[in-house]
Amino acid sequence: MLFVLAMLSLSAQAAQSGKTLEHKDWEVVCDNTLTCRIAGYAKEEDPSGSILLTRAAGPGTETVGEVTLGDTEDDSEPAQKLTLWIDGKSAGDLVAADDNWRLSASQTSAVISAVKGSGKVEFKGGTKPFLLSGEGAYAVLLKADDVQSRIGTPGALTKKGSKPVSSVAKAVPAPVIQAAKTLGGEPRLLTAPEIEALKTRLLSTVNHNDDDTCDSLYSPAENSDPETDGLTLTPLDDSHALLSALCWRAAYNEGYGYWVIDNQLKGKPVLVTISGSDYDKGEITSVQKGRGIGDCMSQESWVWDGKAFRKSYEGGTGMCRYIHAGGTWDLPTLVTDVKAVSG
Repeated sequence: MLFVLAMLSLSAQAAQSGKTLEHKDWEVVCDNTLTCRIAGYAKEEDPSGSILLTRAAGPGTETVGEVTLGDTEDDSEPAQKLTLWIDGKSAGDLVAADDNWRLSASQTSAVISAVKGSGKVEFKGGTKPFLLSGEGAYAVLLKADDVQSRIGTPGALTKKGSKPVSSVAKAVPAPVIQAAKTLGGEPRLLTAPEIEALKTRLLSTVNHNDDDTCDSLYSPAENSDPETDGLTLTPLDDSHALLSALCWRAAYNEGYGYWVIDNQLKGKPVLVTISGSDYDKGEITSVQKGRGIGDCMSQESWVWDGKAFRKSYEGGTGMCRYIHAGGTWDLPTLVTDVKAVSG
């Protein structure tokens, strides 16, 4: 329940930002740099594949298209060749690129033109044809144009016009985070007296409502394992330490709380997240399933900059369509430029 509420909260925040839209078989997610990623799928019960159209902000930028084929069916086999068909006519082969397939600029343009109307788009060569749904495509393409201020310009995906390209939104630089060096010490379980001294301060940092709480720290379950669920301390540097403890556990997700505190454990702890999954070498990550089979995920990460953990990534993997285990695409809402530790 907690994860569902958290996802609803994230969805509400995204909706308020005006940079995302999910409609029928299509979705668009635009990140903080104004790069928009548009994903289209087959019909709801068909996991045969998905297309991703990526366009950076700014005048004159091209839309890059790629296709991934589903591999979750028992009879799934890697395709040796993939051909685009539009309205029953071949529009050429795609180019293999890692595990996906890249469309040419002309193929991408042809697909966009087809799905905006009533055209039939298929990709043949896999175990079975991937028939791309056009339902929802126009609304999602229009949303991308709106976010990037392209409506009425010659380069719009939907409503083209003669407005000057100078009116198109320019790309926003990604925030820069300078990662700081951390100590390599192993986490240690805190003693009972240390936990008693910290517990009230830790719990004061979380809201005691349904979507932001840490029930497992407040009242551990009878079957909880102190070795994995208990409160631990990991040194960050000569002045700071990282505290962690299980906060909540649901049917197929769990969240660990992470707090920064002074090494003497005397000050007020600063909460980073209650939905963390792991900490490693100055980075906290959170990976949560959208449903039990794990075909769609949400992800967040935070990087230590020497004073605080700064959010470095937030995003998801697209609709829950059973295309790939672990999710279909990387659709971020927040990206940053993390500068690695020097030396």
